[in-house]
Amino acid sequence: MDYKPHALLKKSLKLHARRRSLHDTLRMHLGFVVLGVICLAVTLLAFPMRAMLPRVLSKRLGRKLVTTTTRAYLRFLVLMGACRFDLSELDSLRDGPPMVIAPNHPSLLDAVMILSRLPNATCIMKAELVNSVFYGAGARLAGYIRNTPLRTMVQLGVDDLRKGSHLLLFPEGTRTTRFPVGPMQGTTGLIAKNAGVPVQTVFIETDSGFLGKGWSLLWTPAMPITYKLRLGKRFEPPQHTAQFVRELEAYFQSELAHAQLPDFPIKAPPA
Repeated sequence: MDYKPHALLKKSLKLHARRRSLHDTLRMHLGFVVLGVICLAVTLLAFPMRAMLPRVLSKRLGRKLVTTTTRAYLRFLVLMGACRFDLSELDSLRDGPPMVIAPNHPSLLDAVMILSRLPNATCIMKAELVNSVFYGAGARLAGYIRNTPLRTMVQLGVDDLRKGSHLLLFPEGTRTTRFPVGPMQGTTGLIAKNAGVPVQTVFIETDSGFLGKGWSLLWTPAMPITYKLRLGKRFEPPQHTAQFVRELEAYFQSELAHAQLPDFPIKAPPA
């Protein structure tokens, strides 16, 4: 007697799940399209600004442009129900002294979130991104730094810190390859030591593996995705780089040990 209502309910739930999956897929692709439009707009503005304005002014305006556009993009993701962000703790750093901002790196959105709140930040980026048609013009306008060659990267990072900037640098060097945090490189400590500035740790926590290491652009995450950023310990300028890196990695491991893991294993499709 109960079979037919049960079958109808099951069918209704499957239909609802398919519709939700379709909506999530549409929102994901719309997000990619809007990001592409924003990058194109920044590129069109970046070329004349860099050519016509003094370098100090164009760099300052370039960073403000990045902050404005990334903040607008994140607001768009919230309005269409794709993401939820809690980035408020970053605001206390905005007018702070020069320092290295050192977050963990679970997704490609990490730099976007941080730069949306810190208008005077330099970002160390992979060389292929700085050289790319898609991101390169805006990155060069803002004075972002290529991660190679190493000596040049360190010197440019130190110079920018001495001029009063914040420096965004992911200690893992790439997106997290093992959770809760991957092995860390010595660059963070080396730059902070040479510049004589502190290292401010930032913890990025999310309930999704979206755009993490091994995530395929063909996969659709469950939405909304939640991102929460919180400030950790501010380390004094290190004296010994190798010792500092060990201490930093142990601190991240401890602080993120109980964080919610993303919804898929690294380099494997979500269930």
